[in-house]
Amino acid sequence: MAIFTPTAFYNIQPVVVVAPPAGGITITYLVIAGGGSAGPNQYHSGGGGAGGYRANVSGENSGGGGAAEAAFTAVASTAYSVKVGAGGAAPTTAVQGNNGATSIFSTITSTGGGGGGHYNGNNPTNGSDGGSGGGCGGASGQSRNGGAGTANQGYAGGSGGQNNTLGGGGGAGAVGNAAGSNVASNGYGGVGVQSNITLTQTYRAGGGGGSTTSAYVTLGGTGGGGGGSAYSGSSGTANTGGGGGAGERNNPGGTITGAGGSGVVILRTADTVTATFSGGVTQTNITSGSFKIYTITAAGVSDTVTFT
Repeated sequence: MAIFTPTAFYNIQPVVVVAPPAGGITITYLVIAGGGSAGPNQYHSGGGGAGGYRANVSGENSGGGGAAEAAFTAVASTAYSVKVGAGGAAPTTAVQGNNGATSIFSTITSTGGGGGGHYNGNNPTNGSDGGSGGGCGGASGQSRNGGAGTANQGYAGGSGGQNNTLGGGGGAGAVGNAAGSNVASNGYGGVGVQSNITLTQTYRAGGGGGSTTSAYVTLGGTGGGGGGSAYSGSSGTANTGGGGGAGERNNPGGTITGAGGSGVVILRTADTVTATFSGGVTQTNITSGSFKIYTITAAGVSDTVTFT
């Protein structure tokens, strides 16, 4: 039998139950879709467009020149969808570049970047529409357009009518540079958007560079866009939503076209909040000052996050 002394009673501590924050849990988000791949590897191809860029970081822009989106309040212990879009795969035959896949947090969906256009005989194609549009393909005297970007997510791809340098993919922060010759920046990918959501200023969602028959490279947009060249194109950087850079047929070892970079979802909460993820999610998190920052680099269509 247990015997309680007066001292023992004094040492009994009450159980403290922490209630959910009044009014819900404030979430700051950045949701970037996968970037589009550049056009195919045989001929004059446009750069891939960056993945759509949506954010509600106070004082910052979303893509396409849009303002920060509305505040998001989560309900404690409620599961919210989370998905990170793959970049568009690099084509291996003479077809349009592939669009990237969507990224999702709750009801916020970012559109995959548009694939780059291609030569297609003497009938080059426009870039594909997307979060940001793919750059145009080209042939001499055949003017084509960059794909359109999605409102408040990204800009259009570069347009033009030359086969010297092809259109750059659109970025979240600027239109892809035009196709053409005699201008050093022709074919460069559009720049991405800079954010401080991780408490470090970082550019993401730059467009891919178009291919070129000239000796110089076409730079990908700042923020993960792959560069293009007269040889091989570079892929967009993983987890930035950068568009792929286009290669040209001059590479004796076989031209390589750049794939789109995968997207990312970044969530910032108060340091008193804990996010719990389903089993298919790959994420890292840090606590800095009064914030917790979760960077989600992989998540599938059935994955979720819950806040407590």
